Order: sequence, then C-alpha cells, then structure tokens
Amino acid sequence: MELHIDYYASLNSPWTHLGAARIEAMAMANGATLRIYPVDFGTIFPQSGGLPLPKRAPQRQAYRMMELKRWRDHLGIPIVLEPEFFPAKELQAACCVVALRETVGDQAAVRLAHRVLKALWQEQKDPGDPATLAGLIRDAGQDPERLMALAAEPRWAERRAVDTAAALARGVFGAPSYVIGGEIFWGQDRLMFVEKRLAAG
Repeated sequence: MELHIDYYASLNSPWTHLGAARIEAMAMANGATLRIYPVDFGTIFPQSGGLPLPKRAPQRQAYRMMELKRWRDHLGIPIVLEPEFFPAKELQAACCVVALRETVGDQAAVRLAHRVLKALWQEQKDPGDPATLAGLIRDAGQDPERLMALAAEPRWAERRAVDTAAALARGVFGAPSYVIGGEIFWGQDRLMFVEKRLAAG
C-alpha cells in the first residue's frame, strides 16, 4: 500500500516554512504522496483551543521568538523574524493552491504554497498583493493570469472551507500538521517522527 501524507499548512506560518523543504524531501525519499491542504486556521483556532498570535500572552509571544531563532540557527534556513507583511492576506493564494491541487496535481500545489511561504518569510514580499502573487505563481511554473482567474471561482473557497471542517474533524489544530493514516504529527519539530513513521512503511 502506498504511503500518503495529508499536509495541513498555513500560508502565514513560519513553522510551515521551516518544515517545507524537509517534508518534500521525506516524502520523495520514502516514495510517499504528499497532498497539501492550505486550510483556514482562523476558523480552526477558536474551535480547538488555539489563539491567534496577537491574542497570546506576552510570555508565549516572547518564547515563540526565541524558538524561531533557535530553529533558524539549527536548520540553517534564513528567516526574517518579524516580516513586514505578516500576517499576509492568504485567501487568494490559498484558493490558487487548492485550484492547482485539484486541476493540475499535488506537486504543483505544494510548489506554489512553498514559494508563497518563502516570499513572506525570507524575501519581505507580500503574497497578499495580487501583483506579487502573480510573480510567485510564475516562479512556481504556472500561468498567473490563468490560475488567478480560475482561483477566483467560488468553488475553491468553498472547497477550502470543506477542507477546514474536515481538518477539525480529524483532530488537526495547528500548522503544520502531517497526517499519516490516523496519526497526526503537529509541528515541523515533529518531522523526525514523521521520518520514522514513513520508514516503518
């Protein structure tokens, strides 16, 4: 039976960005398929006990910053700790990812999602700006005019809402989450356990 990873991502999450290249590499190394769901964590958090960053206690916000620095240095992945455009408006980019996933395939969708994250967290770009997003779509090997017109169709926002409800029903509450079978691995710091699970077959 083929290994498969359901990948629940936030297009605003630095943790999703820090795990992006590694989850792709792990899936490839183990012959696993990887299907991305850029769900709405603004809907998930209130129903799962989470809080958006500005509403978290100062101690938690300070600790988050320390952890970002630690993981940046540990992984050697460049990251702007306080990017100018965070949080970016993500609905249009998310709809583009969903539309790509459903019409072109999983790899193309993952490639675009990771390009959006890199733009926000490494390059000080605003993926919520349509002109910037068009350039990122082009970077990801897609036709921006065609994809943005497709993504504007209401069915993709509706599909994202369905995906979000399904994520909640599965027990997903944070980003990134990697689900293999019925097992959830929350956070890029759990990727070593994802790797062990994939190796086990």
